[in-house]
Amino acid sequence: MEAGALDLVGDWVGIVAVMLFAIAYVFVTVEEFTHLRKSKPMLLAAGLIWALVGYEYASHDLIHAAEAAVTVFVVEFVEVFLFLLVAMTYVNAMSERNIFEALRAWLLHQRYGYRRLFWTTGGMTFLLSPIIDNLTAALVMCAIVLAVGKHNRSFTAIGCVNVVVAANAGGAFSPFGDITTLMVWQSGMVEFQTFFALLVPSVVNYLVPAVIMSFAVPRETPAIDDSGEVAMKRGSKVIIFLFVCTKATAISFEHFLHLPPFLGMMTGLAYLKIFGDHLKRTHVSAAPDRAGYGEIGDTQAFDSYRELARIEWDTLIFFFGVIMCVGGLGFIGYLAVASQYLYLGLGPTTANVLVGFLSSIIDNIPVMVGILQMSPEMDLNQWLLVTLTVGVGGSMLSVGSAAGIALMGQARGIYTSLAI
Repeated sequence: MEAGALDLVGDWVGIVAVMLFAIAYVFVTVEEFTHLRKSKPMLLAAGLIWALVGYEYASHDLIHAAEAAVTVFVVEFVEVFLFLLVAMTYVNAMSERNIFEALRAWLLHQRYGYRRLFWTTGGMTFLLSPIIDNLTAALVMCAIVLAVGKHNRSFTAIGCVNVVVAANAGGAFSPFGDITTLMVWQSGMVEFQTFFALLVPSVVNYLVPAVIMSFAVPRETPAIDDSGEVAMKRGSKVIIFLFVCTKATAISFEHFLHLPPFLGMMTGLAYLKIFGDHLKRTHVSAAPDRAGYGEIGDTQAFDSYRELARIEWDTLIFFFGVIMCVGGLGFIGYLAVASQYLYLGLGPTTANVLVGFLSSIIDNIPVMVGILQMSPEMDLNQWLLVTLTVGVGGSMLSVGSAAGIALMGQARGIYTSLAI
């Protein structure tokens, strides 16, 4: 415990705080059935936990200790929040410009058999995840799996599992691939280029389950409705280029200027807004039945603020709740106890493997938040190990990762059980 901090692990405040977090997470895992968005119970739990902590500290005349701790956790959240805000806005802009829809239509028109579609969707998910993040890649590819497998439930189920496994494995070797890797990078534990040392382990973590699942894939060729081609809208290729430039700016800010990566991302948001203003000024209206076909115009002018408003706010607010809940439990003293048992008692290698299994039950985001707040003494190889195990460990259960939880909603009634 820090100097001046209270040890509340065995106190009623600590016990109630753990119960609040557990109850909130139960509601998160049953979101599919209750239809209560996951941010709501987590946000409430965060507020109540810190209210209990604040009450206890105020009763001991330590009126500024809890306030100072909250400020630290808010700064931690804001850095990740601003980074994700920009990334999600770009993804929304690319979606609005029909980039993902064009990819989906192209794949559907290749007339691939189920086996080739299984490997194509899995491989593309693995390659897209390090760039646009595993959640977005999984959603895009799940839409394709659902479209081609609507007449074959067995292919749809196993195709969705394959997409989640590929998304989490692909996201594990890139700072942009998952919220957990982003947190590790922004915390300074692993340098940007060092993440690519996880490429081979990530490939293995995708290929081994995929090869096993492939034996259950039907050998048929699906019958696909011909709904016509989908062309990308005006400016789509420029937005892709600006997205790459934004990621390069974030890397440069961190590597060369030693500034937080989110500052580079916010700079990149300016690229999109300036180009978006150009698209808006040069907008040419198109007939509704010709919308989205190349340079002839769009029915609705591009608006970067609209794409900013469309980001997944529930995920971001959920992330705030997780950081504040885990931060509160850590401030109470539970993370110090867990660190003592895991990393000093069992050793870092065993501990990092175990937290990989734990991430499949609790979700990999709060697990990584807890580890970073524990800040155990580990060398670089151990930080790489825990980044990998937490990232791919979330694939073992459908509730273990953001990609898995998202597909439970998108493929409701199909993707519901164990993933590997």
